[in-house]
This record gives sequence, C-alpha cells and structure tokens, in this order.
Amino acid sequence: MPTAPNKKNVLYLYTMIRRKFIGDIGKATLATVVGGGLINNIMGCATTNKNSGTNNTLNYNIDFTQKPLAYNYNALNQYIDEATMTIHHTKHAAAYLKNAKDEWDELIAKKNWDKYPTIIGVLNNIKNYSPKMRNNLGGHYNHEMFWQCLTPNQTAPTEKLTTAINTSFGSIDAFKIKFNDAAKSRFGSGWAWLSIDANKKLVISSTPNQDNPLMNVAEQQGSPILCLDVWEHAYYLKYQNKRADYIAAFWNIVNWKYVESLYNALA
Repeated sequence: MPTAPNKKNVLYLYTMIRRKFIGDIGKATLATVVGGGLINNIMGCATTNKNSGTNNTLNYNIDFTQKPLAYNYNALNQYIDEATMTIHHTKHAAAYLKNAKDEWDELIAKKNWDKYPTIIGVLNNIKNYSPKMRNNLGGHYNHEMFWQCLTPNQTAPTEKLTTAINTSFGSIDAFKIKFNDAAKSRFGSGWAWLSIDANKKLVISSTPNQDNPLMNVAEQQGSPILCLDVWEHAYYLKYQNKRADYIAAFWNIVNWKYVESLYNALA
C-alpha cells in the first residue's frame, strides 16, 4: 500500500498544480479588498464556470486559514453579543475550516487531484464532491464572507449601489423587506444572500445549511455580495427564538463599503 505523501511533497505538488491551473486560465489578478478595517489579502483570481452559469467573482486560494476578525469580539455587542461572536468564530467557523481541510487532504493523499484548485472552482462544481466537502467548504466560505459583511462603524451604500438596488427592488426599504423575508422564511438553518446573477442583475435568495449561490445546486445562482447567517447559533444567546429581531438588528452593522467593493468588482 502506498504511503501518504509528507507535508513537504504535498505542498510542492499542490504548488505545481496550482501554477498549471493559473497558466490554463491566463493571467491571474491579485486583488486586495480594503475598506473600514476589512480583512484583506483576498486572492482575486476571477474564474467563470460555464456549467454553473455564475458570474466571475472574487475567490480565495485554498490555503485553509481562518482570517482574524477586523474588529474585537465585543465590537458589535449592541447587536450581536460578544459571547456569540467568540463562539461563532472560534468554534463553529473554525470547525468548518478544519473539516474542509481534512476532506481536501484526503483527496490529495489519494492523488485525486482537483481541477478546480480554488474555493470558487470547487463551489461552482460542488455536485462533483462529497456532502462533507459541500457542508464544510461552504461553511468556511460563507463565514469568511459574513465576518466582512459586518462592521462596528456605521456605513451606507453609495449612490452607485443605491441606484442598482433601486433599479432591482424599487427602493432601499423595499430591498430590505425582501431580504428580511428571505432570511425569516428560511426553514431551519441557512443563509440569506444578495448576489449578482449571470445577467448582472441584483437578486435576493436564501440557501439551506451551508449552501450558497456559487454552488451548482443552488436554486438561485450568482456571485454573492452580502450575506446573513440565520443559523440559530448566530443569534440565539441574545435573541433566543426571535430571529426577526436579529435580522432587523443586522442592518445597523452592515459593512456597505465591503458590499460595494464586491459590487464594483463584479457588476
């Protein structure tokens, strides 16, 4: 029975296949998303999956690291309490990352090299992967985005994004009502999303569990620019069963600078 490759060999082989992938898709663009103390160093290689129909979007290389928050765990305390933020980030999100890495390592150990060596590539083609990869890599991506959608500093959408929202939904207030409805009506655990679809239109959707609009299993596919976690662990310590109150509080801490940066990159 062949032995599993050691870490040094795995790193070398992964580097080689990643270089080949980047060579196949052409020049890669390194983008840094900055705004209001956001987490940066997001790799911006744009990929398009012809099968899924999703737009180009920012993506991370799969380095399997959890970024530190750009704010303290108590910074959002008025709206999301410190205990919830601490447990959510250090326990729930960290577990998704660990489990996703374990699954990826198994693929490498079996020499089952992946032809989509980016998070976006995998999510676009998630039907080809195990339920464990779907749940855990989805959970990692979703949470890394969610943290950046939040800020203790009050922000507002700029004229460009406001115009796009008004065009798609009639007004900011109408948009919030529709987004709130998507979040409130998600049965059980899941997420609410604002995305850009293949026609460059803003769309609202919700997904179960750790699914997201990038996945080729999503009812409404697109490139996310705003998300809200409506799993009970995201709000239960402060709001108990009052999900609607948590959703209403969310609008006080939305990082519109981050949302706008994604919109500008994708629209």
